[in-house]
Amino acid sequence: MKNFILSIFAALALFSCKSRTAVQPNTTVEKPIVNSNKAFFDKILQKDQFESLKISSKVNAETGQFIPTLDATFYIENNQKVWVNLQALFITMARGIATPSGIKGYEKLNKTYIDSDFGYINKLLKINFIDYNSLQNLLLGKTFIPVNENDYELITSEKGFFLNSIKNQIFEVNGKKSEYKISLNYNPELDLKKIYLEDLISKNTLEINYENFENIGSQKLPKNVKIIIKGQKTDQIFIENTKFEFLKMETPFSIPANYTKTIIK
Repeated sequence: MKNFILSIFAALALFSCKSRTAVQPNTTVEKPIVNSNKAFFDKILQKDQFESLKISSKVNAETGQFIPTLDATFYIENNQKVWVNLQALFITMARGIATPSGIKGYEKLNKTYIDSDFGYINKLLKINFIDYNSLQNLLLGKTFIPVNENDYELITSEKGFFLNSIKNQIFEVNGKKSEYKISLNYNPELDLKKIYLEDLISKNTLEINYENFENIGSQKLPKNVKIIIKGQKTDQIFIENTKFEFLKMETPFSIPANYTKTIIK
């Protein structure tokens, strides 16, 4: 049951790792495409301006049990909600919605549902700082963690830009502190290619890779997203975004009667 839910809501939180040591970048210095560190940080932290976006996708998950390829529709109303519908053989298998106040979702196979704050997704991803805004940015291939220029070393190479934390990044949520070592990799056009986080206490890691960015209006969006969650075991989620549309759509959602609430521990 947990593995099936993982494929659904890690996909919501939306996508290689050889060890827990971050890959060391090529440090050959080339002329950057931005003329100052401030311009670089302003660009990677730039806010999205779209109103609504529909993404048609295919989702595959490797969690230790068989999960079929799922056809997914992600619908995002900027800063308001992320709605997802997952189908197999044209039959809705699961549906979920995230808003700034939390997440709700259900899956039909085992007739279970969740109604939670973002702690649910954080536990799935083995981190503790995801909120609505970071979830939306994660799905869109944007920088989804707080990045302060004074906390990172910026390295420029012919392959792009590399940010490596020069001190432990501390996040405190509900009185619980976590410390991370973080690295981010951007291509020469400043698209986020990879983010790697290691929890220095638990040694859990999260790696997300973005590939094949496509220009859609004023947006650049990734066609391929890969999430690797590594704790006692490794789970992987692959999202192939096949179509992007800026449009409004209906997002029906209600939890069916007689479903059982699931809590991840």
